[in-house]
Amino acid sequence: MGKKVFWFKTRKINIGDYVASFTVFVAVAIGIPFYSNAAGVIPLVSKLTRAGVAMGTALSFMMAVTALSVPEMILLRRVLKPKLLAVFITIVGFGTVFTGHMFNFIIA
Repeated sequence: MGKKVFWFKTRKINIGDYVASFTVFVAVAIGIPFYSNAAGVIPLVSKLTRAGVAMGTALSFMMAVTALSVPEMILLRRVLKPKLLAVFITIVGFGTVFTGHMFNFIIA
């Protein structure tokens, strides 16, 4: 499944010395509709990294699945006000993307 989902893993854009990749954004976007806990997504992330997906991209996917999933937002909507929920989604979303890019930058 990893090769089919992340077939675009080698498409990169050179920006100076750092090779930026859009796979982190796509991994977060793909991970949001999934629903799993942290222990349940580990085998999928293991398969993705074996298929050649960068570690930061796989980490961002795992964070998005556990923290930004649609069922999680439905549960949080009952507890948090809409404005606070939007702040939560924004902070966690930016944090997930930032962490993925930093891991890709450090490990690459």
